[in-house]
Amino acid sequence: MGWIWTVFAAGAVLLWAISLGRILSFPAPTCVPASPHFMPPLRGDRRSRNVLLVVAHPDDESMFFAPTILFLKSKGHNIHILCMSQGNADGLGITRKQELYCACDTLKIPREQVKVLDHPKLQIVTFDSYGVSGHPNHQDVHHGICKFLHANGQGSIEAWELASLNILRKYSGPLDIWLSSLISFSSSKQPIYTLVNNSPSRSYEAMAAHRSQWIWFRRLFVMFSSYTYINVLQKV
Repeated sequence: MGWIWTVFAAGAVLLWAISLGRILSFPAPTCVPASPHFMPPLRGDRRSRNVLLVVAHPDDESMFFAPTILFLKSKGHNIHILCMSQGNADGLGITRKQELYCACDTLKIPREQVKVLDHPKLQIVTFDSYGVSGHPNHQDVHHGICKFLHANGQGSIEAWELASLNILRKYSGPLDIWLSSLISFSSSKQPIYTLVNNSPSRSYEAMAAHRSQWIWFRRLFVMFSSYTYINVLQKV
């Protein structure tokens, strides 16, 4: 009976390696399916867009949104980060704020573009209603953005949310590339895009900049979380 588990474990490791190889094979951060309608340049010219990433805590940008940030940066868009708190629950607010700036240095986001809100023709990226982990602060950010969009009639603001995955997909690491890509290709009700991070080491570097949070279980999360390797975005 033991040989069955050995074969199963070997198969799982092989599939993990194949999936990671698939992600690393992309020459650059990639959108699946490739679409000229996802975050195109501003209408009538080729200028880059301003994209506002709204998060609840310092380290959310690295732990959950690195594939999105790296994809948008590769397309020349201007990334701005609005963090809704300093994450001061343990009295480390000032430290975590500085760590956020260090992580943004790693992700090539200028410090002056952190916590900037007032931009015309703005695109917004944030959590969905579940907030990835069910964290109430993540959910509140989503609801706040929805309220803002409703109050302003959206207008020229286009908003996207990071899709929450079930626990099996969430901790499948690079394995989820296959199912997420299939869902993105087959979606007909609303546009869904899978953004592939072909350089997972950038996610590790950015998260490691949050030294106060870089404890053992977060290291494991970054290694095994599918959010390190891919982001699935859908319209708010």
